[in-house]
Amino acid sequence: MTSFSRLALASAVALMAGLGAVQAQTSATVAMQLEPPHLDPTSAAAGAIDSVTYSNIFEGLTRFASDGSIIPGLAESWEISEDGLTYTFKLRDGVTFHDGTTMDGEDVKFSLDRARAEDSVNAQKALFTAIDTVEVVDPLTVKVTLSEPNGLFLFNMAWGDAVIVAPESIDDIKSTPIGTGAFKFVSWSQGDSIQIEKYADYWGEPAMLDSATFKFISDPTAAFAAMMAEDIDAFAGFPAPENLPQFEADARFQVLVGSTEGETILAMNNKRPPFDNVKVREAVAHAINRQSVIDGAMFGLGTPIGTHFAPHNPDYVDLTGISEYDPAKAKALLEEAGMADGFETTLHLPPPSYARRGGEIIAAQLAEVGITAEIINVEWAQWLETVFRGKDFGMTIISHTEPMDIGIYARPDYYFQYDNPAFQELMTKLNGTTDPHERSTMLKEAQEIIAKDYVNGYLFQLAYPVIAKAGLKGLWKDAPTQAVDLTGVSWSE
Repeated sequence: MTSFSRLALASAVALMAGLGAVQAQTSATVAMQLEPPHLDPTSAAAGAIDSVTYSNIFEGLTRFASDGSIIPGLAESWEISEDGLTYTFKLRDGVTFHDGTTMDGEDVKFSLDRARAEDSVNAQKALFTAIDTVEVVDPLTVKVTLSEPNGLFLFNMAWGDAVIVAPESIDDIKSTPIGTGAFKFVSWSQGDSIQIEKYADYWGEPAMLDSATFKFISDPTAAFAAMMAEDIDAFAGFPAPENLPQFEADARFQVLVGSTEGETILAMNNKRPPFDNVKVREAVAHAINRQSVIDGAMFGLGTPIGTHFAPHNPDYVDLTGISEYDPAKAKALLEEAGMADGFETTLHLPPPSYARRGGEIIAAQLAEVGITAEIINVEWAQWLETVFRGKDFGMTIISHTEPMDIGIYARPDYYFQYDNPAFQELMTKLNGTTDPHERSTMLKEAQEIIAKDYVNGYLFQLAYPVIAKAGLKGLWKDAPTQAVDLTGVSWSE
């Protein structure tokens, strides 16, 4: 054989080996900007926990599909009594936790009772307040009785806060989560990445990936560099929208821009002076040019909002006119509030680009009407501790990515501390209403109440840009809940 022939043969073998490697690719590395503080979705408000664990590791009785619809999860079916008070769930047979133990009705009862207990630390405990009793009829049947009808009960059971956990896993759940999902937890290198792998005994459609890595990259410049170098396979919620055209022009990548449930707001501490004065809150709202924030911080990605409700929801009301940009009106309102010379406050900014970049723009806009906002950049864990739990802030910028979460305004102890008995009464009535038309009317009224109370500065609905290698398929385009669901992700052959 000539040297040329040997070289050609070697090249062909190498090419075939390379093609085989591509075809056999069964792992993926997906980057996110925020790292979870821990991995128990039932005891914290951090959306990054659900981003990693929702569907991948943990599952609930129901779940959100990629289009936001509610589909069966660990419950394969259910029956609802005529009075709307009793839900009888038929559980799937053959479901096991990742430690090999069986998931049954006792685990469902434990999970729901734990979430609604008096000492519960569930960040969305309000989801479970309507539950009166949880009864295990048999290992695969659970009867949940409500104290009053709740038109959102099946919706609530799809939240990450309502996933089913095993009693024996609770002690280590924050660092070693054990669920029933298509992937099981492998390891966590804090500050860097989380490893998961396919669970061989999964009850449903098995994951197509054998393993996956969640990589945490908070800096937008580093995110761009990692993606361009193909060190990662995808970036969910890409933090540098100004780079999207560059990726769109590169055949190596695909760009998905979807919507989220993320109402991005300038939250104000309603119990801390001067924000306990509605005129001051209104002044802040009129001092903000939403479109300038969207253009400057998000490079045009985002839909202006005037209340805490997703524009893609059929019950959304466009109330942006109530808080239109009007600096002169903002100054007049401050004078009416006895603060003609303005005031000083703090503006806590967590790591996401919408907050850090948007905060600089908003601080400059507030300064034009006499409000001096001291910018305090905080890491995610610090934001959760200081702002969310400690309520030690004047203003902050955050995106609320939980689905249909206007009910948080009925919780006076929530971090922005809005206390309106009339709104609370409306939410109680809404929760007990199942008629779609009546619910729609009440949701519209709720939007108007908080908009006219200027509870917060409503900025924009967060867009959801995802950058991925061209061959990766099955990623969610839209984000109906906080999830980077990898259960249907695979590589093109």
